[in-house]
Amino acid sequence: MSSDTVLPGQPIPLPRGPVPQLGGGIYSRDGVVRASLVGVPQYSGSTIEIKRTRPHPPTPNSVVLGSVTRLSPLQAVLSITVVDGVPLPAGEEFTGVIRVQDVRATEKDKVKIADCFRGGDVVRGLVLSLGDARSYYVTTARNDLGVIFATSEAGATMEPVSWQEMRCPKTGKIEKRKCAKPEGI
Repeated sequence: MSSDTVLPGQPIPLPRGPVPQLGGGIYSRDGVVRASLVGVPQYSGSTIEIKRTRPHPPTPNSVVLGSVTRLSPLQAVLSITVVDGVPLPAGEEFTGVIRVQDVRATEKDKVKIADCFRGGDVVRGLVLSLGDARSYYVTTARNDLGVIFATSEAGATMEPVSWQEMRCPKTGKIEKRKCAKPEGI
């Protein structure tokens, strides 16, 4: 069996032979075994199941995804919606702060927040610590961390060109961002 994540309603490929017992997170409809939860199907003896993953608050070294909600010259504020790959329930987002010194590992004194992030950008970051009473300190100072999704001024989804530039496919215009290295490259 493959270790691919399945979505609710998606058919689950079963190995040849006897059909295993269906455990939690899995159901059968019209003779097709399907997932009822997001996750990876796993065998537990002769039972196949998808374990429910519970959301948890960010801890130091958690990888988080969030969208930029506010910018100032010294920091970008994130609304954290995913912690360690587990989406948080709607309305239970956490606040993260990317300080100017946490944007990249080198030339920290030359960083301008406005050249790295824009409102609405989706950012992958790493939690450094619990900040003040309301937020977490987040860093993007690794190659795989930074903006993973951005919309251009023309409204198109931008594509990364380098670690500090993204291009609008509609207009060809280049905009500055601190880009995350795309996965698999």
